[in-house]
Amino acid sequence: MDAQTERRLFDFIAHEARLLDAQRFDEWLALFADNGRYWVPLRGGAQADDGSHNALADEDRLLLALRIERLKSPRAHSQHPPSSCQHILQQPALVHGDARTPHYELRTPFVYIEVRGERQLMLAGCYRHRLIDRPGGLRIELKRVDLLNPGATLPAIQLFP
Repeated sequence: MDAQTERRLFDFIAHEARLLDAQRFDEWLALFADNGRYWVPLRGGAQADDGSHNALADEDRLLLALRIERLKSPRAHSQHPPSSCQHILQQPALVHGDARTPHYELRTPFVYIEVRGERQLMLAGCYRHRLIDRPGGLRIELKRVDLLNPGATLPAIQLFP
């Protein structure tokens, strides 16, 4: 993998986090491929992607778009007061990438902080991005969010860790 491609992949991951922190959700959604999926497995990194377990979130583009519309709605009671978030990322690591194919997989440790009124939620874990390079640019086929403490009782997560 050449340094320019690696830098482009790392910059994409950082750009995605900045969009979420700025609540530019429509632009964030546009980063997903048509078959894109956002998945927060209930059992974290120990959970296989075989569809046999529950998830904290398992959303395709349609469900993500519906969730974003709800977040933007003035009638969303869960957003009074509004939520804000901050993603703190370590440098991504390229897990799989081959110059002969347009598919890449990256692993990025993170800390996520979500604030709403006086409530602050902090989560840690690891993102696993499966990206595809298309003529229009990189797109997310899968964003998997493996929480460090998946067995913990969590309050409602309003935004997108």
